[in-house]
Amino acid sequence: MSMPEMAAKYSLERVGARPPLTHYLKEVWRRRDFIFSLAKFRIQSENERNRLGMLWVLLRPIFSALIYGLVFGLVLGSMRPEGFVPYVIIGVFLLEFFNSSMNGGAKSIISNSALVQSLPFPRLVLPVSTVLQNLLNFVPTLALMIILTMLWGARPEFTWFLLIPLVLIFWVFNQGVALIFARLTVHLRDLSQLVPYISRMIFYTSGVFFDPATVLDKYPTVAAVYDWHPLYEVLAIARGILLPEYEIPVDFWWKHAIWAVVILCIGVVFFWKAEERYGRDD
Repeated sequence: MSMPEMAAKYSLERVGARPPLTHYLKEVWRRRDFIFSLAKFRIQSENERNRLGMLWVLLRPIFSALIYGLVFGLVLGSMRPEGFVPYVIIGVFLLEFFNSSMNGGAKSIISNSALVQSLPFPRLVLPVSTVLQNLLNFVPTLALMIILTMLWGARPEFTWFLLIPLVLIFWVFNQGVALIFARLTVHLRDLSQLVPYISRMIFYTSGVFFDPATVLDKYPTVAAVYDWHPLYEVLAIARGILLPEYEIPVDFWWKHAIWAVVILCIGVVFFWKAEERYGRDD
């Protein structure tokens, strides 16, 4: 009997071997308290490094909205979407959540190499805690976004509660994207240098400053394809919820839900497939 056969007979497993997916996910769930604690610790740690602390969570999207709003407001001129100021605020604030999740996910393994190499735990914990950290940071940002839209004339309605399921679906989508980039940057280290440019390209093509429905009005085929842009769907739904000038696109709900489920499933499987390779130098 060979050594591998003897090991199999006595249910011995190779150190660092990738477990079955269902068992793997159970192990991740079992560490949910650690995931939440790690997310909170990172928030506290980042805030302690800055004099203004948690205020930067709110100031970053405000400055971004101010700068982009001024620049593109001048560039677009009369082509600006209706209710331009809250239109841009919603776009910038929501895309901040996506960008921070994607960028954080891309660095979640490579920036924690010492932890990955020294302790046995499902590596999925790291990108999950990173996106959870960004979700917790987004909560006060979301509150500020609502307040700012009210300052520009929006009035609270019962439909505003639809923001809760929208953010949850968006969270699921962001988690899937983070998992995909978490693995890619482990295999392709140079990709981490390109992630900010990728997120910027996505930012500019998501309808943050322009209304795709107006721009693509004469191109129905292109408009129909663009309606499947997952980030544009989120922005359009949020604007329909908060701004009286826009309607809630009902079909975008199920389209983005499909995106969220598919991307999360792909992300989980894609990340799990390389579980044995995380923390290795080869």
